[in-house]
Amino acid sequence: MTIAQQDDNDVIEGRITDEDIERAKAQIGIPVHQRDEPWNRLPNSDAISHFAWGCGDDNPLFHDPAYGADTRWHSQIAPPTFPIATGLDQTPKFTDPERKKLFRGLFRGTGKYYAGVKWTWYQPVYPGRPVLMEAYTKDVEVKESSRFAGGRSVKETFRYLYVDANGNPIATRDESYINVERHGSKKSGKLTGIERKRWTPEELEEVERAYEAEVRRGADPRWWEDVKVGDELPAVMKGPLTTVDIISMHMGWGWGGYGVGPLKYAHQLRRRMPAFFVPDEYGVPDIVQRLHWDSERAKALGIPAPYDYGQMRAAWVSHLLTNWIGDDGWLCEMDLQLRGFNYHGDIHRCTGTVTAKGDGPGEPITIEVAATNQRDETTTKGTAKVLLPSRERGAVVLPLPDDNLRRRGAQVVSRSSGKVGEEMRRLYGE
Repeated sequence: MTIAQQDDNDVIEGRITDEDIERAKAQIGIPVHQRDEPWNRLPNSDAISHFAWGCGDDNPLFHDPAYGADTRWHSQIAPPTFPIATGLDQTPKFTDPERKKLFRGLFRGTGKYYAGVKWTWYQPVYPGRPVLMEAYTKDVEVKESSRFAGGRSVKETFRYLYVDANGNPIATRDESYINVERHGSKKSGKLTGIERKRWTPEELEEVERAYEAEVRRGADPRWWEDVKVGDELPAVMKGPLTTVDIISMHMGWGWGGYGVGPLKYAHQLRRRMPAFFVPDEYGVPDIVQRLHWDSERAKALGIPAPYDYGQMRAAWVSHLLTNWIGDDGWLCEMDLQLRGFNYHGDIHRCTGTVTAKGDGPGEPITIEVAATNQRDETTTKGTAKVLLPSRERGAVVLPLPDDNLRRRGAQVVSRSSGKVGEEMRRLYGE
């Protein structure tokens, strides 16, 4: 999630306490059961295609099993950030009172903003093959004065480890969030003066031409030997952002583990997590996430307009990279920092430049990436590492996780809950 609040009083008076900071640090390394089942308990062809569709990525490698069968992967595979939409969590729920107390109600009433993510990938996600996961706090950093909020802030980094049924790591996702004191955010006034973009037909035509200019390498190998430092990746256009874009992302991604849903599902969540709902101007309780599409809620929190999810921009930058590397390449790492909001009505032009090559053929290539809006603000920036086939050394060799990660992956699959067998029986009808 990009932001979490409790109730209106807490939003105004929410503080970051020393006690909460100590409890956050005490959680480091302890696997914690996620609230709900993944959106896709077992990845299948449609689920993978729907995710790519929600990201605006029409690469046939992510949509067409017949196309994928003719690639080195011998199958349709998932877009890089698809694991956020799957992953069976077999971590036992806490039963002892002390452990439950340790994880209850941290940083209540504060804003929680997506700050960045570092992905590392070791193998593809294939249709019909279960993915298991584990989540835990990786790091906690404290700043006494935040540029954004003006008050105290805490950066939490959570690791999500995704493994196959044998415990072999598929990917890690180290996702960072900034907890900020609401009173500091209102006093800072950093967002004052920002207004939604009003587009002219001529400006929109430029956006349309940018979409039409998108280049996807596809089946034509991009050889390691042909790449030079300074090469620029063909840009990928996203936006202007609309509510439909937010809805479409949710259709592919789900609701990020909070169990949000319609009607009776909403009733059940209100009973379980009443603080996740804030009444609208008509008194109807609605989820705090609505600031991603509700203009009035965003303005009430001092934000000029609704805005996207950080997970969306991560998917957009990975779209840029997979377009460039082609079917035979491999995106092995992407480390992004989010420096600003992406409001409704904004465009983002995703770009990249090669900044380094490894010592020899087949070694990683480093790319500096960015996403820039129509105000020439680079709201997203970072680096990526990719592997490309070599004329001299042949096909890409997928990276190997270190021993500690492999051992942790083995522990993930050792927690038997019957979920994997259940999903395989569901798939094969046994």
